Amino acid sequence: MSTEARTRRPPLTEPTRASRPGRISNRRPVPRTGVERSGSVLKWVYLGIGLVFVLVPFIWMVSGSFRSEADLFGHPASLFPTRATLHGYVGVWQQLPFLRLLLNSLLFTVVTTALTLLFDSMCAYALARMRFVGRNVAFVLVIATLMVPFQVTLIPVFVELFHLGWLNTYQGLIIPRATSAFGIFLFRQFFVDIPAELDEAARIDGAGHWRIYWQVVLPLAKPAIATVAVLNGMALWNDLLWPLVVTTSNDMLTLPAGLTLFGGAHVTDHAVLLAGAVISLLPIALGFFFAQKFFVAGVATTGLK
Repeated sequence: MSTEARTRRPPLTEPTRASRPGRISNRRPVPRTGVERSGSVLKWVYLGIGLVFVLVPFIWMVSGSFRSEADLFGHPASLFPTRATLHGYVGVWQQLPFLRLLLNSLLFTVVTTALTLLFDSMCAYALARMRFVGRNVAFVLVIATLMVPFQVTLIPVFVELFHLGWLNTYQGLIIPRATSAFGIFLFRQFFVDIPAELDEAARIDGAGHWRIYWQVVLPLAKPAIATVAVLNGMALWNDLLWPLVVTTSNDMLTLPAGLTLFGGAHVTDHAVLLAGAVISLLPIALGFFFAQKFFVAGVATTGLK
């Protein structure tokens, strides 16, 4: 046998791409069945129907704010104005103290939300991280208040504010709404999932409950804080009944309550009313847009999946 024949060896069989570890198989995907195709089609049909029900009223509201009264009643089913006009937005600034109403809404929403975050998180910390007799009973009582509508306690709270002399004041508008059972529940569920070893390590360093709450637990609860802030802020910004009951002058009304002044007994300027609704929607929409990442994380990590 020649030297060339002895040195030549048979080629090794190269493993297929599917047998190599970490490689993706080049096999053709299994074709979907008719049931899977119909399910996918139905999913997009349901999604399209939902989008129509959600977006059409919103588009009509925005387009109606640029329409005249004659156009609005002449073509009520039209989604777009035949002739755009800024009459509605001009009327909002001319017929109402709009800046004062906007300031009242911002003050009411921001201050009340900040107090709610503080009080609800403190109460939730006590229910989740501190051991005391009756803790579970207290938590059950807090959850039970979720089943009581706010309208049930409206008259007793109004009478109490009357005796305190807080009607038509900022403290009367803010303090009764400065806590919520839902926020306590949400914070408590989040705090329970935080490892207790962090508290023990902080106690070894000499930290008390207040320092553990403020420097250990609260910085880890950003998703829960954002969730409570968004939900509570949206509810306060859109609140109509409470400002109408507590305030007695137009200068103390919030923006949603002030928009009711456009609705008269015989004549209502719908274009101005729709323009005010669009303007009042913008701040809360922007706030939700920037906080949606934390909002989704908070809902996913607090037992609300």
